[in-house]
Amino acid sequence: MIQLAFYGKGGIGKSTTVSNLAAALAEQGHRVVQIGCDPKADSTLNLCHGRRIPTVMDTCRKYNDDFKLSDVVVKSDIGVYCAETGGPVPGVGCAGRGVISALEKLKEKGLYEALSPDVVLYDVLGDVVCGGFAMPMRRQYAQTVYILTSGEAMSIYAAANIAMAVDRFKKRHYAGLGGFIVNRYHNEEDIAQAAHMADQFNSSIVGRLPDDEMVKKADQAHDIVLRMAKTSSLAEKYRQLADLIYRRECGAE
Repeated sequence: MIQLAFYGKGGIGKSTTVSNLAAALAEQGHRVVQIGCDPKADSTLNLCHGRRIPTVMDTCRKYNDDFKLSDVVVKSDIGVYCAETGGPVPGVGCAGRGVISALEKLKEKGLYEALSPDVVLYDVLGDVVCGGFAMPMRRQYAQTVYILTSGEAMSIYAAANIAMAVDRFKKRHYAGLGGFIVNRYHNEEDIAQAAHMADQFNSSIVGRLPDDEMVKKADQAHDIVLRMAKTSSLAEKYRQLADLIYRRECGAE
């Protein structure tokens, strides 16, 4: 089982990218689970046509432990199993602690045994890498972290901070850095700036996704590119990136 965690600055298009990669992997015949690790619980929204699925934390508050895995895991029509950790009641409790509790509850409910996924993708809140938001980096969850960035200065700054955290967590036997994905780039200068930052961490750019109007159209329709525009050049880029990452994780790249 391959388990990957995706981090990046808020607003970089991380959930959109992860959802399309998940769909591409499912399209290739893999059994895929996508877990949103954000109190907003919107990682899987477009995979589910705008439907907000019950979060693990909300379900725990409502039913304590008296619920089934199927109450919090939904299979989308594109074949991706979707789950959302959710978080505490706004203004009360720690969101990071909620991620820890939710992931532990999914494990306790037998998610990995019941679904036997080939790939699990963790879509983690923004650029927060402390406390509970570092949970998906732990070895029993993800083996590899991929960081999304753009050519914009604040995005690169956030990506570098995340990469530093991944590097520091090596001592705790957390997940390793798989590389950077440049999203919504406009020109080669954006790529060059991101590549320069990646070099500082002895890493590389593994994917390039252009700033494409199709992403906005799909988001507005609560859809993903691979379903709304499956034959588009952007859809093909997602497929190529998903295939590259999968082969890298299998040691074939």
